[in-house]
Amino acid sequence: MHKNGVVEMAMNSILNPDDIKKTLDVFKAVDSFDHKRFFEMVGLKVKSADDVKKAFHILDADNSGFIEEEELKCVLKHFATDGRDLTDKETKAFLQAADKDGDGKIGAEGKMKIIYHNTRSVMHLFYIYFDK
Repeated sequence: MHKNGVVEMAMNSILNPDDIKKTLDVFKAVDSFDHKRFFEMVGLKVKSADDVKKAFHILDADNSGFIEEEELKCVLKHFATDGRDLTDKETKAFLQAADKDGDGKIGAEGKMKIIYHNTRSVMHLFYIYFDK
């Protein structure tokens, strides 16, 4: 099987395939990609830290422990084989939002930050992806 097909199957084991398809349809147009909205719509924001780490490792195509600019450009193809490449503008905006230390890549530890939100005296754990 083609590598993208294997990657797509791996993402389908973490996320709902229908959510993936609907989300990719929203971002089909060039320069329409919004990383915060994408991760929310695809369902990653409500996944466990373990599932988020699995998704990170799928996106880390070269297994370097980092997601570099070239890997970000192809991020939508990791969710479905018919996903488009991000434009240079979209890729740079995505990288700038996620690259916490300015080294030009996203490390596994920098992919999310955990915040606690206290609502009605109940502590909720939210994963905020690529959010400053």
